[in-house]
Amino acid sequence: MTVQRRTFLGGSFAATIASSVSGEAQLANASNATASLPPPWPSPESFPLWPNGPPGAPTTAIVHDLTASGDGQLRLRGVAIPQVHVYRPARPDGSALLTLPGGGYSFLSIQNEGLDAAQRFNADRMTVFILTYRLPGEGWANRSLVPLSDAQRAMRLIRARAATFRIDPDRLGVMGFSAGGHLAAHLTAAHDERAYAPVDAADRLSAKPAYSGLIYPVATLDPAISHKGSRDNLLGPNPSAALEAARSPERHIGPATPPCFLVHAFDDGAVPIENSLRWIAACRAAKVPVEAHLVTEGGHGFGFRLPVGLTASRWPNLFSTWLRKHGG
Repeated sequence: MTVQRRTFLGGSFAATIASSVSGEAQLANASNATASLPPPWPSPESFPLWPNGPPGAPTTAIVHDLTASGDGQLRLRGVAIPQVHVYRPARPDGSALLTLPGGGYSFLSIQNEGLDAAQRFNADRMTVFILTYRLPGEGWANRSLVPLSDAQRAMRLIRARAATFRIDPDRLGVMGFSAGGHLAAHLTAAHDERAYAPVDAADRLSAKPAYSGLIYPVATLDPAISHKGSRDNLLGPNPSAALEAARSPERHIGPATPPCFLVHAFDDGAVPIENSLRWIAACRAAKVPVEAHLVTEGGHGFGFRLPVGLTASRWPNLFSTWLRKHGG
């Protein structure tokens, strides 16, 4: 496999991206949180998932493509070497969060669904890990399991290195946005599925999140309500009904599913709110603790950047309060 690089924008990217007001600024007594610089990209501290290269590598070149847009977004395509990027708080309290950016499984929305999350939850003393997972449409074998393999492996490696990161492995949760929300939901419901052949001792550890935050998630691959781009990119052309069902995480919620927190807007024009409604119903049927905030306005892909006047802008604070009651 050949790896090419394009539009990397320098080795640190550091503080060149303008920072939006973080969710912490919504708290009346937390104005100082916005004074800190935005986290750098890539992180000065990161590690690859696969010591001998990812399984199922394509035979054609993968082009690393990192681009910045005028509205302060940072998008990554061409993930040949999936990595975990580590963002440590000044005073860690042992809690930890693996963040999975969205992008329809065609790119990763690094800024508003990765770095913004790190900045917001570092302020709550959480150690945040951003996973740059492989994109299934870039030529990988067994494409429907490629993102899940990376997410499971990331959870296990983080737990294996918990002492190094100064975290409690039992307080490691996951958060995903949009297609990253599908991946977080997939991990939540299929954390014990054998998605890849074990590599080392870390693979004997659990990949189960302590809790799951699903933000405007693609919770099903039912074509009636799923996000078509995410579905097509993950499953490929003409998927069977069995494959669609296997990769629809809302169909696999059970008693072992960890507690879940959801945020979704009724005016989401990309991922219908029915995705979250199905997840909520499945959790209730399985008696899995679930909290959901369904809001009138917000659209899709808002991350941490909604105006304070919208009720959905409060979700990071609500999530922060909720997770402390559910293992975070």
